[in-house]
Amino acid sequence: MKDQALRFSDTNSGDDSGGRTWGLDGGLFWLVIGGVFTAVATLLLLFSGLKCSFSASLGAAVVPLAFTLFYVFAFKQGKPPGYDTDLLDLWVNGPGFAPNPQLQTPHPLGLSKTADSFPF
Repeated sequence: MKDQALRFSDTNSGDDSGGRTWGLDGGLFWLVIGGVFTAVATLLLLFSGLKCSFSASLGAAVVPLAFTLFYVFAFKQGKPPGYDTDLLDLWVNGPGFAPNPQLQTPHPLGLSKTADSFPF
């Protein structure tokens, strides 16, 4: 019997997922952790450092956490990579390379020729 070596080839059959933590795709939980940290730091700074009332401090601390959660769940979670930046680019610059039919002038050969358009 001949000694035949097996051929191995890379099939890229592995999972390309970034994983999930706390139900969030990839590393999105780090954004949520950052939002929680910012909220707690804001609460402590306003309540303990600047002697604001607890309700005012809590109200101000909720803002960065709410913004972070809105960003994660509206623009990142379950969306394709780069969705947030592509959407921002669409809002700022409009559609990409596609022509805008409302701004295009009609083609000169496509204009209808009427008796009024000829000078003679």
